[in-house]
Amino acid sequence: MAAKEFIVAIELGSSKMTGIAGQKNLDGSIQVLAVVKENSSAFIRKGVVYNIDKTAQCLTSIIRKLETQLKTEIRQVYVGVGGQSIRSVKNVIAKDLPNESIITQDMVIELMDANRNMEYPDQEILDAAVQEYKVGSQLQLDPVGIQANHLEGNFLNILERGTFYRNLNKCFETAGINVAEMYLAPLALADSVLTEAERRSGCALVDLGADTTTVSVYSKNILRHLAVIPLGSNNITKDIATLQIEESDAEKMKLKYGSAYTDNSEIDNDLKYSIDADRQIESRKFIEIVEGRLEEIIENVWYQIPSEYYDKLLGGIILTGGGSNMKNIEKAFSNHTHVEKIRIAKFVSQTILSNNEDVKAHNGMMNTVLGLLAKGDINCAGSFVDPNGDLFGQKHVAPVASDPRPVRQPGEIPAGVIRTEAEKKAAEEEKRRQQEEEDRQKREEELKKKAEEEAIRRENSPWNKLKKGFLKFGKSIVEEE
Repeated sequence: MAAKEFIVAIELGSSKMTGIAGQKNLDGSIQVLAVVKENSSAFIRKGVVYNIDKTAQCLTSIIRKLETQLKTEIRQVYVGVGGQSIRSVKNVIAKDLPNESIITQDMVIELMDANRNMEYPDQEILDAAVQEYKVGSQLQLDPVGIQANHLEGNFLNILERGTFYRNLNKCFETAGINVAEMYLAPLALADSVLTEAERRSGCALVDLGADTTTVSVYSKNILRHLAVIPLGSNNITKDIATLQIEESDAEKMKLKYGSAYTDNSEIDNDLKYSIDADRQIESRKFIEIVEGRLEEIIENVWYQIPSEYYDKLLGGIILTGGGSNMKNIEKAFSNHTHVEKIRIAKFVSQTILSNNEDVKAHNGMMNTVLGLLAKGDINCAGSFVDPNGDLFGQKHVAPVASDPRPVRQPGEIPAGVIRTEAEKKAAEEEKRRQQEEEDRQKREEELKKKAEEEAIRRENSPWNKLKKGFLKFGKSIVEEE
């Protein structure tokens, strides 16, 4: 029997694209109903779409396969946004207020709007994380109701190259798939694997992917820095492949023999690892290749952490993603960063019920897409699909969502949510309409004011006064007679 309500999330990774459908239960757990994976290395590089048509075809294939498993049409999907061009930039917006003003919510929203309207060359603002508000000389998380004559908003703007953002939107448009909501993938991941104590006391979340490594720094429950490094576990595979072996064989060797750290005293100079039936490689040479590249990744991770947080990571470093499965990865990170508290997040904090082997593996590779699934709150299910019907006979065109989310203004957008191009255009159109309405009202008020001023001017004119005098004189004569 087809499920009547479920959430669908899609993660566009560098090595694979994953689609997942799940049903949220009353107790807060999530029942995974279907999982589909497709290879994406030919058209997505370092988390960025490079071939729109092939990406659209892959998206269509995933939706069709999910619909076949679910026996239900998919009306809309949740999408995770990541990739190498994502970075964070601090910004301050200040506003002088009349003496002894009480700060209102409208003043705060005005600062948010001004920040959102910032322009960065060739960059698109995906999200704006509020750091604090400065009221006078004090920092406040919520300044509403405080009396002040100066207000500053400190923001962390998350940027992505405009071309990549538009390409991603174009893929779903080409595939005819409605987007329920785009979500910043690193934030969805953080919400699912970090504890409240880690985010509050300060921590660094490191997602070791295939082509990229994402670094998110938290302190006092606030995102303080976000960066994506264009290095991942595939770089280790390619380094091993320089030994004149196929990348597929290099990947197998990495998974079988790879270790993030090996003590020098434990290296056997006579030991050799088998490449295939005819060839071998010295274990020391293999270890040096793996550790050399991994050391570069760790150094780049540490470089991305702002120096003011070096001694404030009381929650430690949390590792996740496929690369976190490498043997002794905690030891390698601890050696290079001198942070003793290292934790590997093998799975999300939500209760996930599933028979799927990839989900049950608990190896960190499904954490992001599960985090996206947990964020969903709009039903993605459509009508029943007959499995014996002509499901594949026509090009997939998604119908209009039955319960689309209304256009939200910047002050109403939750952290991590990214407006699609369609939503941005709708918001701009709504803003233009409001501006036109305000201009119309302003013109009407000006005309009314001018009419009143003209009436007063006429009333006080010498001719009008003379006319009134004659009328009054005539009236008095009539009354006397």
